[in-house]
Amino acid sequence: MKFISRAQWGARPSRYALAYIASTRGVKIHYEGTHVPETLGRPDAHDQCAPRVRAIQASHLANDEEDYSDVAYNALVCPHGFVFEGRGAHRKTGANGTATLNSQHYAVCALLGSSGLTEPTDAQLAGLRDAVEWLRRDGDAGDEIKGHRDGHPTACPGGPLYAWVQRGARRPGGTGDTGTPAQRFEPYPGADFFKRSPRSPIITAMGRRLVAVGCSAYREGPGPQWTEADRRSYALWQQRLGYGGADADGWPGRTSWDALKVPNV
Repeated sequence: MKFISRAQWGARPSRYALAYIASTRGVKIHYEGTHVPETLGRPDAHDQCAPRVRAIQASHLANDEEDYSDVAYNALVCPHGFVFEGRGAHRKTGANGTATLNSQHYAVCALLGSSGLTEPTDAQLAGLRDAVEWLRRDGDAGDEIKGHRDGHPTACPGGPLYAWVQRGARRPGGTGDTGTPAQRFEPYPGADFFKRSPRSPIITAMGRRLVAVGCSAYREGPGPQWTEADRRSYALWQQRLGYGGADADGWPGRTSWDALKVPNV
């Protein structure tokens, strides 16, 4: 998964504390519902995606009628397949239409419009699947994948994207909820690896996972160089798993590493 954390895309702080949600029935797919320039879908236009996500958050925070706590979605997916962290896992969405609907499903928004860029790219469909699987893994989302219009009177997520949902929300050239290949994860590199203060893409992947699960002590990054911020972040993960004392010292062990599920690099 090509994951971009809130810190990485420049999210503003939430206005209010985001409501915790233990689990959901699944995920609802959304689109922007406004004009999205076709140029956003060009392969060389990814640098326009983070500013667009920031603009969506700003518009939600400025919406006095809805009084949003933050960007309404748990994640947003650009045409290049990157998953932008929104409210994140275990946080109730504000996008599904009513308080009841917001409690039943997470919300993932594709950067697609009702005019201009209306057809999802293959990379975007793959990114939407990545977002769904992330919310299942880290947010206890159930198996349902629905459109915003399921249960709420709206055109969202638009004809092309809703047709994809109705066909089973399958990966391009692959499978959907049946037969999807298992995610491959980075094997535990050993305790000595971390004690050598390594510089490795494994450290970047680990840091991104820690950010994704809400265990971040980073002020910037994460990056490839092992730092004290990595150790403090990992200690938060160990505490999340119930470890204490010397067992939560921030140095990765095999059991906690396997539980973190760092994607292969």
